[in-house]
Order: sequence, then C-alpha cells, then structure tokens
Amino acid sequence: MSEGPPRRFILAFDHGTSGVKTSLVDGKGRVARQAFEPTPISYSPGGGAEQDPDDWWRALVKTAREVLREPGVQLAAVCVSSTFSTTVAVDANGQHVAPAMTWMDSRGSAHIQRQMKGLVNIQGYGISQLLKWVPRTAGGPTLSGKDDVAHALFWKYDQPEVYARAHKLLPSKDYLNLRLCGRAAATFDSIQLFWVTDTRDINDVRYDPRLIKALGLERGKLPELVASTEVLGALLPEVAQELGLDPADAADIKVVAGSPDHQCAGVGAGAVQDFEAHLYIGTSSWVQCVVPFKKTDVLHSIASLPTSLPGRYYTANEQDMAGGCLAWAAEQLLGQPPGDEDYAALLELAAGAEPGSAGLIFMPWLNGERTPVDDHHLRGGWINLSKTHTRADLVRSVLEGVALNTRWSLKYVEKFAGRRLDPIRMVGGGARSALWCQIFADALGREILQLQDPVCANARGAAFIAWVGLGELRFDELADLVPVAARFSPDPQRRSVYDERYDTLLELHRRNAPLFRKLNGPVKS
Repeated sequence: MSEGPPRRFILAFDHGTSGVKTSLVDGKGRVARQAFEPTPISYSPGGGAEQDPDDWWRALVKTAREVLREPGVQLAAVCVSSTFSTTVAVDANGQHVAPAMTWMDSRGSAHIQRQMKGLVNIQGYGISQLLKWVPRTAGGPTLSGKDDVAHALFWKYDQPEVYARAHKLLPSKDYLNLRLCGRAAATFDSIQLFWVTDTRDINDVRYDPRLIKALGLERGKLPELVASTEVLGALLPEVAQELGLDPADAADIKVVAGSPDHQCAGVGAGAVQDFEAHLYIGTSSWVQCVVPFKKTDVLHSIASLPTSLPGRYYTANEQDMAGGCLAWAAEQLLGQPPGDEDYAALLELAAGAEPGSAGLIFMPWLNGERTPVDDHHLRGGWINLSKTHTRADLVRSVLEGVALNTRWSLKYVEKFAGRRLDPIRMVGGGARSALWCQIFADALGREILQLQDPVCANARGAAFIAWVGLGELRFDELADLVPVAARFSPDPQRRSVYDERYDTLLELHRRNAPLFRKLNGPVKS
C-alpha cells in the first residue's frame, strides 16, 4: 500500500446541515487538524428550509485558514463531502441567485405529486410513471418534495424569476467545487436525486433526455457528469489566497470531485465491500450498504443507486431527523442551544434511566419522514408522558425512538440486500456516545462497531476519495485504515423491552398517520 510522501494532506471539507467541518487528512486517513464553524438555517411556513451559500463559503474559508495556520503543510488536493439533496441555483458567473433549498425543504412536493400521479396509482405513483422512471433510475422522485428535482420545480413554478436566472442547478457539493476550481460538474452519485440519469449501466451513467423532458426541465441547466474520483482541475489562485495559501502553489493543489455525505460516510467508515453496512447518526441518519445489483423496492422507497465506488451500487434508508431530534430536545429542556458539555450532562442523565424509559416513547418524525415511508406530514413527540417521568426518561426516550425508527429502516434494507447485515459500522456525531451505541445494538439486535474518530468519517471519506483520484490509494485498502474503537453487542435481557417498544412505534405510525395528514396537509377553505 502506498504510504504517500511525508506531510502531504488532503484538505477535506465536510459540509453538513449544522456547519462546515474542515480537516487535514493524511494518506492513512489520520486527521491531523480539524475546525468547525456553524451555519444558520432558516425555516418558513409550508416546509421551507433554506441556507445562504455565502454562509457556507465563509465557514469553509474560516475553518480552512484555522487548520492551515501552521506553516509547512503540503496539500495534495482538496475534496468536499456535502449534504445530499441540497440544491443551489447559480448564474453564468457562478453566483447563487437564491438561497439554497436544503434536503429538509419540501415546498416542491405538490409539483412532484402532480407530476408522478396517473390514472392508476400505487403509493401515489401512476403506473405509467413508474414504468418510465424505475427501469432507468431504479427509483423516482420522492413525493415528500425533498429531492433536488422538487427544488428545481419549485423554482420553476413558484419562483420563476429564480429559475429564469439560473444558468446551472447544482447539488451543494458541486456548487462548492465550482467556487473552488471554476468548473460546474456533478458526480454520478450527487446528481441522482434530480432523477434524470439512466443508471442501468453503472459504468455508463448518463442523462436521459426523455426524463428531463417529462419533468419540464432544461438540459442546459444541468451540469456535466463525472466520477467522484475525477480531478476537476486546480484550485483557483484567488481561492488559494483566500484560504491563506500562496497563490503560486494553487496549480499544484487539485480539486477532486468528491461525493455526497452518504457516500463519504460509507467510504470513511471503510464499508466499501458488497453488503458491508454502516449507520450514520448526524442531524439526519441512514443505514446503508454496498450492493452488486440494480433493483427497486417501490413500496419502501429503496433502490440501487450509484456510489462513489467505481462499478458499484449502494442501497439505503434515510431517517429525516436523528441527532437533530436530540439537539431539538436538548434545546427545549435547557432553553438554549446546547454545547458539548450540555450533551454530555444529558447523556449521563439518560444513562441512569431504565431501558424503555418507564413506558415513554418518542416519535422522531419532527420533519416528516423519508423512508421506509415517504410522508412529509408526519410529526414527532412523546407518547405516554406522565408527571412521574423525569428528564432522564425524556432524553433516553429520544435516543431509543431514533434507534427504533432505524430498526424499521434496517428491516427493509436487509430485505433488499437479501441478508442480515451484522456487524454494522457506526459513524457520525451520535456514534461518539457509548450509551447510544449500546442502545442501537440492543434495539437493532446487531453488533455495533464504534469506529475511531466517528465524527471524522465524512472528512476521512472525502480524503480517501481524493487519494484514490490521485492514484495513491485503492478503495479495497480502506477497511484496514479505519480502526474500530469499541464493539457493542446486543443484550438479550433487553430484547423483549425493545421488541415491544418497536411494535408500539409502528402501531403509533399506523394509527396517527391519517391524523398527521389532516393536521399538516393543505388548509381547506
């Protein structure tokens, strides 16, 4: 395995919903330095969830300058991991012409639902539309309206001045790459949620003119397509100077295309072989594995999608809110945005509560849900709350509710993969908590591998992709570069508690989904 020259690093940008985390990562995946800067998000009635791309850039520059402040760092490349299905409209000069619509923004749902319905419908999709989309893309636009394509249609029909000014519609990762090197290109995986690419041949992913036309989009507004390991070009000299680097060195610093957060987390977890699974717990969460085939489960919104690994697909179920539920609960309990010490104190409280949280159940659907049900009307909350419940019960029930919802997702991912996924590698901010890792092990009935530096998984994955793109690493070498920090085995004595809570959570969904649609659907005049 290539060691790489000493002191050469990838500058890896992990752009998440809550902010930008920038890391210096060497050829063995070790993080030398890291800095984080939060970015705000703006919510609006009707499902709006926007961010200012300039806030992303300011955070990127600030964190880069911080990790590069010491002299003697030799950069081989920069690479971005970014939130999946966050969309930016830019003009011909690369300037954004509207706030970015994040993966939580569902304002385009009505346009997608109108587009995908037919005379005979299955789960809200017309059979003719399914026959048009599924064979080519393995799926189709989600009816919740949180995909890139729904954002594009929202701009087209609700903000036509934005759509008219848009020269390109870019996933957030690819917008940041445009600013870094001046080239507007998307990767085969980042473009997926526009749902206009033919993925039948994983080695020849391309735009499908028929699907573009059916959606009423314009091919010219879509970027060129490249592999995740593609070197897009060199860092722009003016950007190098902004980052605190010598502009004369910019030509030697490559910009590698990178991948969305899903893919970078899997690569950074070392889950790169067929049927190796990882669980990511950040603001949102997902359970995901690589698969060697293309197929679709229409009923549970699961499909084989392009991955950053050449010639391979992945499948996943994504939970809309996971760590975001804990952040919300912490802020409500504390009356202010929580810091690391606050989280530590709350988790210590939760550790003192009994498994099952004294009968308290938390429904984690604070922003609707994506999978295994696609329903943006769902809402969360505590069920069976009494005056005897404590803060410890409240916090533990949130941890358990997220884990039980993940069990629901895992059920269908395993059915899709055709096998039991065990062990599961766990990464993301939530994986720092030994308590939560154990709760996941107990709730899922699977061994959980807590990886070393789990919060660095996305940055490590972006760096690995860059090293592969530079020809200095191979994907099949990655598992050995990601150490396991701890193993958590399921406790059989807790099995009956979590089995009962799981069944109850599913019953709560079944009984309350119609009520949530009534409460959160369009207001009838």
